[in-house]
Amino acid sequence: MKKKDLILAGGILVLALVVWLVMQFVVPKDNEKIRITVNGELYGEYFLGEDQEIEIGDTNICRIKDGKAVMIGADCPDKLCMHQQAIDAAGGTIICLPNRVVIEAVEDDSGARDGLDSIAG
Repeated sequence: MKKKDLILAGGILVLALVVWLVMQFVVPKDNEKIRITVNGELYGEYFLGEDQEIEIGDTNICRIKDGKAVMIGADCPDKLCMHQQAIDAAGGTIICLPNRVVIEAVEDDSGARDGLDSIAG
């Protein structure tokens, strides 16, 4: 390989890295939300793009800030839910067993954004 080929390949890799970083950290993910259930029943769904604090009954408080959800208050004796990692992508979960509260990150499947499904695009 010639020097120009290496410079071109390096430039393409740097450009790809910059695009990936922008997509991961700058572009808001409007379709991601959290679903809160209490005692197995839906309590509410909240978009991760909107900073807010959610009082979950009289037992727990969840904070959404900068696209991440974390439990900031709980009246359970061990408060393990408050020490769990913040969630920000589909599949993440925060659980408070004594209060039977589950917060899970999910993708918005309502199709309200543009009416297209994920397969057809």
